[in-house]
Amino acid sequence: MSSWLKIVLLVGGVGAFLLFTPPVDVVTQSWWSLLPPLVAITLALAYRDVVLSLFVGVWLGATLLANGNAAAGFLRVIDTYARDALTDSDKMSIILFSILLGGMVGVMSRSGGTHGVVKALEPYATTPRRAQVVAWLMGVAIFFDDYSNTLIVGNTMRPVTDRHHVSREKLAYLVDSTAAPVACIALVSTWIGYQVSLVGDALEKAGSDLNPFAVFLRSIPFAFYPIFALVVTFTIAVSGRDWGPMLAAERRARAGELMAATSQPLADYESTGLAPDDDTPRRWWNAAVPVLLVILTTFAGLYVTGRESLLADGAASFSMSSIIGASDPFTVLLWASLVGLTASIVLAVGHRALTVRQSLEAMINGFKSMLMAFVVLTLAWSLGQVCTDLATAAYIKGAVGPHVPPGLLPVAIFLVAAAVSFSTGTSWGTMAILTPLAVPLILAEAPGDTMILEATVAAILGGSVFGDHCSPISDTTILSSMASSCDHVDHVRTQLPYALLGAGLAIVIGYLPDALVEVSPWILLGVGIVAIILWSRFVAEPVE
Repeated sequence: MSSWLKIVLLVGGVGAFLLFTPPVDVVTQSWWSLLPPLVAITLALAYRDVVLSLFVGVWLGATLLANGNAAAGFLRVIDTYARDALTDSDKMSIILFSILLGGMVGVMSRSGGTHGVVKALEPYATTPRRAQVVAWLMGVAIFFDDYSNTLIVGNTMRPVTDRHHVSREKLAYLVDSTAAPVACIALVSTWIGYQVSLVGDALEKAGSDLNPFAVFLRSIPFAFYPIFALVVTFTIAVSGRDWGPMLAAERRARAGELMAATSQPLADYESTGLAPDDDTPRRWWNAAVPVLLVILTTFAGLYVTGRESLLADGAASFSMSSIIGASDPFTVLLWASLVGLTASIVLAVGHRALTVRQSLEAMINGFKSMLMAFVVLTLAWSLGQVCTDLATAAYIKGAVGPHVPPGLLPVAIFLVAAAVSFSTGTSWGTMAILTPLAVPLILAEAPGDTMILEATVAAILGGSVFGDHCSPISDTTILSSMASSCDHVDHVRTQLPYALLGAGLAIVIGYLPDALVEVSPWILLGVGIVAIILWSRFVAEPVE
């Protein structure tokens, strides 16, 4: 089907549908509020055109909010939702961080640094299997922030996995499924302060004197999905076995095609003049030093901003976890990306790999490679705001029903969190919506049962991350596709079976047995890990 025919059918279908649109007070917090994200996600998977699909989703939602006026909704896409997304300081920080890091990658590639990293890692990543294990280890090692994790690991490991014919889809999966899962359970990360503050506020409003940090710590063994996601990625990397669409992608990559012929990578580093000249030295430190500085600057910045924040609040003593939790991660990411970009230029010019003009040209080409990701992120954030205005999350929450037995509340909340996160594309937003509602509910329905409370806190977290992994409109999913230079729809399609495996085990082996027979979560985690190994052995197939 031609692109023009797609557009005509989409516009005509939306226009015809909107003739029957009810007033805005009817569509808000009703099943109508599900339509924008579901339409965008369905179209993206069906037509493989994520930009057009997201635009239609935002337009549909804006039109619903404009009482069915399609012309007004069309204009609101740009003058309200896109503009609001780009005037939000946190979202613009992510855009700037990504662009600056793209410029850094451009200079690193043009100066021969990324090729040097490939040569330096050759003794360790000698096979496709080992290359995947190295990518997994890097994903776990950069545990303090999911955005940093995604962009650093994807950009650093892409030349290595390309060399060993690992598909771009597999790299994007390894990047995406180690970033948030490790950051959300690490005791020192940008997530912990946010999570603990949400739990603390909910406990305070419910009149509980429980320590929120202690509740969070005790909830970690119940974080079945994040832990299982990490185990699945490691098992798949070590075993060299896959199943579903990923198996086909890996076999295609071993045959020499890293991406499908129809793929449209979110960031294209191959076609923007970033390859080094034949006589350019391949020095690994031209890439390793900037990346290391990004990591060190991020960690140092988190410490400095967190400590200043606690001192400003009058804290007398504080732990490393509280310091990182009180930090300003978005500002720190900007510092880190600027330092990394500057270092890459200084090294390239200092070692005479590039002239100043060539370095700046490589930087600009790196910026250009981020354009598609910039557009997709903006539309995804716009769709998320549309869902907020339509009260999509409130409708999903209410649809669960008020009569769920207390023991089954963690399972129900996990599913609700997954649905909200999938529909809105934000795990943090989902946690902010559900924590103030779920924690008081548990304290009222099961007073004194701290185990159910801890399982519920973990279920909110795990469901939010699971839905985020499955959603094409999630910012971290988009960033994973961008950093891996992968087609976004291909990434979502190939990652989905693995995410569903982790979520299915979290429910069947984790939350349900815990609710029915109150088994220790450590035992359930062990059983789940064994199940993953058995699945890899008897269901997955060897790639080669």
